[in-house]
Amino acid sequence: MMHDALSISSLSREYVYAWVGGALGIETVEVAFVRADEPGSGDWKTAEWANLTPAGADARILVGPGGTVTLTDGLWQMWVRVTAVTETPVLYSGPVNIF
Repeated sequence: MMHDALSISSLSREYVYAWVGGALGIETVEVAFVRADEPGSGDWKTAEWANLTPAGADARILVGPGGTVTLTDGLWQMWVRVTAVTETPVLYSGPVNIF
């Protein structure tokens, strides 16, 4: 599936959101940004839930100077990991372009 890149200035600090269908909003949620391939164990950062609905919720993380994660210029791949009681889905969320 192709995703349009989200573009953010490297000077900006803002929340980046990723929709997670079926999320209850009580699970542990983490986000990773990697240049290529899949994230490794050290790439995950704690995220939080927002915009909870009966169909799911947004995972969100504060990106930029002074945020949870600061990314250098370039194209990053965003991943979300949800840790529930019996499942731990790892979901590709799409590209994020930092300029």
